[in-house]
Amino acid sequence: MSAPEAPRDRFPHRELGAFLRSRRERLRPGAVGLPDAPGRRTPGLRRAEVARLAGISVSWYTWLEQGRVRTSEQVLRAVARVLRLDAAETAHVLSFVEESRSSGDAPTWVSRNLLSLVQAMAPNPAVVLDPHWDLLAWNAAYAALLTDPARLRPGQRNLLWLVFRWPPARTLLADWEGEARALLGQFRSRAARRPHDPRFAELVRELLADGDAARWYERRETAGFQPSVRVFRHPAVGDLSLRYVKLAAVDEPGHHFLAYLPDDRDSEDALRRLQRQG
Repeated sequence: MSAPEAPRDRFPHRELGAFLRSRRERLRPGAVGLPDAPGRRTPGLRRAEVARLAGISVSWYTWLEQGRVRTSEQVLRAVARVLRLDAAETAHVLSFVEESRSSGDAPTWVSRNLLSLVQAMAPNPAVVLDPHWDLLAWNAAYAALLTDPARLRPGQRNLLWLVFRWPPARTLLADWEGEARALLGQFRSRAARRPHDPRFAELVRELLADGDAARWYERRETAGFQPSVRVFRHPAVGDLSLRYVKLAAVDEPGHHFLAYLPDDRDSEDALRRLQRQG
């Protein structure tokens, strides 16, 4: 079998290959029922071992890691099973099957209806994000909980930028590391599929200036969105437990509506106090 031509959109497939290689190298042979003989030079599994367990040829799996081929969902699921990928990692791998995904078609404006919804959420913080997680609209409660995005430069009005590059975030979020790693994992999955998108590239460069983000990004950690309760330690009103709700805007493709809802009575009262102070 001769080696295939590299696909024109090779960079996303090369990212997929690098991700698979990183997961192959971390997996010990014993985890998949193979002898873990001393003196193995290959970290983790060999390509041939993955190929055999997944039921594909060694050549094909090698080309997959080299970013030289597209492949089917069935093959990627088989590889994900062999590599013991978790749900978020499997979803990340399968996302490369979708050839026509585009983040450039989302409008840069927010409709009157969606803007009205953001304002109506008060005293609950709410914001609208675009596919790059840039902040397009927010209410006064969001500005009071974090910081007013209007005071930031346009390129800094981004959820990831606030978490990693805005210093108060590290004390405002009670579990900053857990939240930051989860958000970065979600963002990495999106950015990896759009290697030629200049805004994603700009954000990656900005994030890599942070030591923690650079270390976690290099590990190719991925994550899927999970509804959760986040604890904020606000200097003005104390601790708040807020449920993080994310909804897709059907009439504005690519936009997402995010709201922070109180998880208990104390947090509800704290949001009202925060509103009065604003």
